[in-house]
Amino acid sequence: MDRRINLIAYLPEILQDIREFKTVAETENLELKQLQAALNAALNDLFVESSTEYGVARWEKILKISPKGTNSLAERKFRILARLNEQLPYSYRMLARQLATLCGEEGYSLKENIETYQLIVRVALAAKSNFDDVQKLLERVVPCNVAVDLSLIYNQYQVLEAFTYGQLEAYTYEQMREEPLNGNKFNG
Repeated sequence: MDRRINLIAYLPEILQDIREFKTVAETENLELKQLQAALNAALNDLFVESSTEYGVARWEKILKISPKGTNSLAERKFRILARLNEQLPYSYRMLARQLATLCGEEGYSLKENIETYQLIVRVALAAKSNFDDVQKLLERVVPCNVAVDLSLIYNQYQVLEAFTYGQLEAYTYEQMREEPLNGNKFNG
């Protein structure tokens, strides 16, 4: 919504050449351009995708989302959209779809035990940074009568056996257990 602002054009031609009117019009043009920029920002802040930093902070306050200091503006917008896309009532498919959005298709496992009213959710190490978001999601959408068992999927022997002892000896037990393993990291 960019409009060219020129107040002097609204005056009759005979008044357009007077120095005082030119000065007033130029000063008011600057004020109106600033007002237009503020209006554009306010309009953009109504929509998450086009929000400014201020708009994202406002959305987070409305939705009671605590931003992490390391999150970029795009990540913060993603968290807002994820919260807005939550749909109640709870269903297994809806929860799986939301977990896939937060962690990626391969970033979680979800099992439901109907007899014991238990929901078992495991988050992959690659999506470890989203663990708190997953926990908050489960607290919001899973019914109170369903017990939630949430934890990380740590590296196990089956994953580590692909590497030689020489490759693994450079790492601590904690690193081997809690860091995502890929061929690039453990090249020995």
